[in-house]
Amino acid sequence: MNCMDSEFQVTIRQTGERFSCSSKESLLAGMARLGRRGIPVGCLNGGCGVCKVRLLRGKVQKLGPISRAHVTADEELTGYSLACRVAPQCELELEVAGKMQKPFFKGFVFRTGQVSTK
Repeated sequence: MNCMDSEFQVTIRQTGERFSCSSKESLLAGMARLGRRGIPVGCLNGGCGVCKVRLLRGKVQKLGPISRAHVTADEELTGYSLACRVAPQCELELEVAGKMQKPFFKGFVFRTGQVSTK
């Protein structure tokens, strides 16, 4: 695990998907910049808790305060955070704490359950 670079690979355990993220942007912004979907998106500033993740491997830097209503101090000690409020400091592996909104596949989002009415 190289913690000296400024771009790092982030792996989401549930899907095995990987994306690059700069040490100067939030995990959520890195995913959005690449057009990836998966971590749920809400307010983008740490207040709603929708993008809650658990860090399994690696190190992050806080970008701002995290609402204790969504991530308790005890949870933070066990690796939980909000993807919109942390930036990678090295290669990471994480899991999405909430329900994954859409599956990943090579940068494209598959829509499930759609029925054509034509």
